[in-house]
Amino acid sequence: MSPSPELTIKSSSKQALWSKLETIVGKDHVREATASDRVDGIGAQMVAEPGTESELAAILEAANEAECKVIPRGAGTKLDWGNKPRSADLILSTARLNRVLEHAWGDMTATVEAGCTVQKLQNVLAEHRQRLAIDPLWPEQATIGGILATNDGGSLRVRFGSLRDLIIGVTLILPDGTIAKSGGKVVKNVAGYDLPKMVTGALGTLGMITTAVFRLHPLPAETRSITISAESTSKLQKLASAIHDSQLAYTGLQFRVQSGAAPKLDIRFEGIASGVVAQSQQLADMSSGFKREDAEPGAWNREHLFLSGASSITAKFSVLPAEMSNFVDAVSRVSQDKLDWKMVAQSVGVGLLQMSGDASILVQALQMLRAEAEKLGKLGEMSGGSLIVLRCPTEMKLKFDVWGPTSDAQPLFMSVKKQFDPLGTLNPGRFIGGI
Repeated sequence: MSPSPELTIKSSSKQALWSKLETIVGKDHVREATASDRVDGIGAQMVAEPGTESELAAILEAANEAECKVIPRGAGTKLDWGNKPRSADLILSTARLNRVLEHAWGDMTATVEAGCTVQKLQNVLAEHRQRLAIDPLWPEQATIGGILATNDGGSLRVRFGSLRDLIIGVTLILPDGTIAKSGGKVVKNVAGYDLPKMVTGALGTLGMITTAVFRLHPLPAETRSITISAESTSKLQKLASAIHDSQLAYTGLQFRVQSGAAPKLDIRFEGIASGVVAQSQQLADMSSGFKREDAEPGAWNREHLFLSGASSITAKFSVLPAEMSNFVDAVSRVSQDKLDWKMVAQSVGVGLLQMSGDASILVQALQMLRAEAEKLGKLGEMSGGSLIVLRCPTEMKLKFDVWGPTSDAQPLFMSVKKQFDPLGTLNPGRFIGGI
């Protein structure tokens, strides 16, 4: 197999890389990249699918030596998040690294390869009435490596913590082919770094995850979600604050608001049947005077906030919980009745906002909302809130920095990137500050 004329290898070193990839993984697992492999309009030249950790390490080492730029990919459900890559030569897929390696159900841990889908892992764990306590986007397609790279954990984090709390071990392939592991018997342990926490949310810019180890939780015997409605977000915000300060052991608490509709507050209880009933009754006592009903199916679903198209964006925002009502007012105000919008705040002050309408109005609205979020997230001398655009038309990324302004920690981020990936091989330019 050789590259087509349209995908001309730029140097002899890259021609040699093509041959080396075929030697490492076999001709059946290397192919020319196509239009469907483009990332924000940036096309690569080839796609490789290693079947083992050692194959992936060998490919990365070869690509790094050839100074090729590598885009890691799982299922591609969030491949359009982040900045446009500066360049791309090789798509390195984890599709064949898709096994659940171990379910130590007695210890309530699991070891899983990065290309395994979330749903496949959950199905295996459910055989022993256990689960990884997350509810990320698109679990049937999203891979373990992908959710770790983007730190997509979902609404269960209010009870069980974030992915950084649930991951207890990781194997990471550095761009030079080094196999780095956290804990246990290691090929190389990167001293001084908490690898699991460091790579979670790093968008694949430090290394490629091949396996992860998680702590697990029991599957609940009973689950019930209740929706409470009110005429204003401020009224629901006061109730949410009371719930937060109460003894209720909820596993989900979220606002759902959209233009032209009454706001809703959802709360989820899990556990044994009697406990769920008792918790529901306590909530009823606290919310006397509000309209309550069982939540409709899909109340906790966020996929509807990720519309694709030239006139739609999806952003992640963070403000103080006590400022949610003010942020909703700001969204309504900057929309000027010209933009449709809806949001889900799954940690009350942290959530997703989807807006659609004229592109120029969208950009202006995002700029104003970013300033509002920074102001409404500020606590004393601490830094303020944020607004990060996750999905938007590629051309909008030329007009609007999806990450927003860098923080005082940016020099540290750059230093870590330089130590792990000195040649800028992995996902060049896609992370905050152009890392």
